[in-house]
Parts: sequence; structure tokens; C-alpha cells
Amino acid sequence: MRGRARFLISMVLTPGWRVQPRPDFKCNPSTRLAFFPMNDPIPTLPSVLTFAASDPTSGAGLQADILALASMGCYPLSVVTALTVQDTAGVESVFAIDPDWVADQARCILEDMPVAAFKMGMLGSTEIVTVVAEVVSDYPDVPLVLDPVFASGRGDEFAGDDMVAAIRELLVPQSTVVTPNIGELRRLADEDDDDVNLAECAQRLLDTGCEYVLVTGTHDSTPDVVNTLYHRGGVLRADTWQRLPASYHGSGCTLASALAANLARGLDIGDAVYEAQDYTWRSLVHALRPGMGQHLPDRLFWARETDDDK
Repeated sequence: MRGRARFLISMVLTPGWRVQPRPDFKCNPSTRLAFFPMNDPIPTLPSVLTFAASDPTSGAGLQADILALASMGCYPLSVVTALTVQDTAGVESVFAIDPDWVADQARCILEDMPVAAFKMGMLGSTEIVTVVAEVVSDYPDVPLVLDPVFASGRGDEFAGDDMVAAIRELLVPQSTVVTPNIGELRRLADEDDDDVNLAECAQRLLDTGCEYVLVTGTHDSTPDVVNTLYHRGGVLRADTWQRLPASYHGSGCTLASALAANLARGLDIGDAVYEAQDYTWRSLVHALRPGMGQHLPDRLFWARETDDDK
């Protein structure tokens, strides 16, 4: 019997063992295998399930979430809510997935894998908001980070008033943290009057049942970006970051995903929020411009950092 065949048969006939790669074995990569007892502990990562639209540029959306979650030490799971035609300059069209397909994707994953956090991005339609809210309601102890994506950075609208109302009524009350920019906060709070302060708008969301509201200052006109975390007792923390000069696609997705990852890893809310901001800001400092439009966060900047960058 030839050696390779004898090796494969021995794999099949040896009960109670699993196969693992042997990185030190220098022959054919397909034979770099070693045996370890099945009762050895298998390393696991906290899994985070993101509901988001596909973005072919990977600047935002599902692909951005996956990059950020993996970079932050979590195992990314994903449910596709919509397909988009877009480039780094803007979104040309959006095709929302059938709501039953969205629910089936999520249920199938959740029946197989324990999830340590949920992250919500662009949901695509009012009907999808409804089915997603029903799915996550079965997991009240799992932290949920809601990034209310209502428009692209260029201003392409993704959510009408009915969809915003559905998010406000069905998802905000189930959220651990909602991460709106100032415009999204006012829409969620159903407030058109710019004279009404942000604290009052945040309080309206907190009154629906969510635990925290992290209002980002990226769309404000202040010299620096000020991000403020509200809870029922008022302001829990406010962090100031240098405002960077470029226009970025995907900073909100990066922040919300990093925050979901930190909660999944067990960080308390203050540390989770700060570390998510720090990661996001550094990804923007190292941003790429692979196309002719906006800059894209480099979510794997740490893999390319030199000692001078740190």
C-alpha cells in the first residue's frame, strides 16, 4: 500500500482523535497534519452576528463589519440584509433581501452557534426591521449595538420615515447601545427643531428602553470630534478626538462593530466605548484611498504598523 493511502486510512481508523495542521512540516501542504486527542480544549473566539448590507468596496457595510470584528479578536458571523451597487464615490442602487430570507439566515446561525453580541447596520426595508426585531427578541441577554444607517456619506437615502419609525419602536428599545451621528439622533428622536439639545434627544431614546446612546460628533462643525455617551443618569463620558481632514466611508460601521466586539469580549461599557473609538480613529489615521472617491478605514492597520507609527 502506498504511503499516502496508508496515512489516510490510519486517520479514519483512529477513533477519538482530530486532525490539525503541522506548520513545521515542510513537505506537501496537504500532508501537514498532526493528531491531538479530542478532549484537548479547542480555542474559541466570541462570535458577533452582524446584520448589514453588502458593500462591494468593503468600505462600509457587511464587509467592513467582518474586517473590524476579526481585527478586534472576535469571530464574525453575518446576515445579508441588502445588496448594493456602489463605489467609493457613492451608492447607485440598493436591493433589499426578502425578509423571510433574512430571518432564515439568522435563525439558521443562531441554532448552531452561540452569539456573544449583535450588531445592526443598514437593514434595507421596514419589513426587514420587523423580522430582525422579532429574531433578536428571543435573545434578550445578548448585547445589541445599533448603528442606525439612514443615508450614505454622500447623502444617498436608505431609510424613509416608516423605516425610521420601525427602528425607533422595535429595535431601539432592545438595544444595549445606539450609535447615531447628530442627524441620525434627531431623526430617531423625531425632532426637527435644531434648538432642542442633543441630551434631550438622547434621553428620548433612553426612555424607550435602550441602555446607552453614543452620539458621534463626526458630522458636527466643531474643530475636534466630540463623542458623548449618555445613559439614564446623564453623560457617562465624552471623548475628544482630532478631526481628520479627509472624507471617510465606513467610520460609523467600524465604530459600532468595534464596540460590539468589545462587549462580546466582556469589557465594561466605559472601556468598550473608549477602545472602540481609539481603534476607529487609528483606522482613519491609516486610511486608504483605493478608488477615486472617499477614503476607507484601514481596519488592519496594526498589521502594517512600524515602531514609528505606534
